[in-house]
Amino acid sequence: MSNPPHHDAFPPEGLHHEAPGIEFMVEDVPEFALGDAEDLIAWIERIAAVHEHKIVQLTYIFCSDEYLHKLNVEYLDHDTLTDVITFDNADDSDILEGDIFISVERVAENAKELGHSFRDELHRVMIHGVLHLLGYHDKDLLAQTAMRKKEDYCLSLRTF
Repeated sequence: MSNPPHHDAFPPEGLHHEAPGIEFMVEDVPEFALGDAEDLIAWIERIAAVHEHKIVQLTYIFCSDEYLHKLNVEYLDHDTLTDVITFDNADDSDILEGDIFISVERVAENAKELGHSFRDELHRVMIHGVLHLLGYHDKDLLAQTAMRKKEDYCLSLRTF
């Protein structure tokens, strides 16, 4: 298995929001615009602090189903659509460093099916990636239930 992609290049003007340790990038969905970037950064930093972790570098890459499906096949050997893939790049257990790829098409579809707003579903998926970096898993029903409760808790900490 080869190493997952890491995005160091800057996207076109207007598609890049960055703070020390957290950046948001748009890969192949130019119509996508992330609102509340500063509020999201503060929220994600608060989640890390609550879990006693320091953010070294989190890169969110918003992309299409096609883009994420290719990553899923190439790096995880899963031939399925998914809403999020997280690559953990941390060397130590008390830091957060990773790339979180999110299919905005899958988020929109899931939001519609679940009766949630796109914004709430996007935030759930964003924090889902962080929770994976914090060591939470979702491979079985018990772990999925715990993950969902943790997502709900994290969503309740939003102040925006």
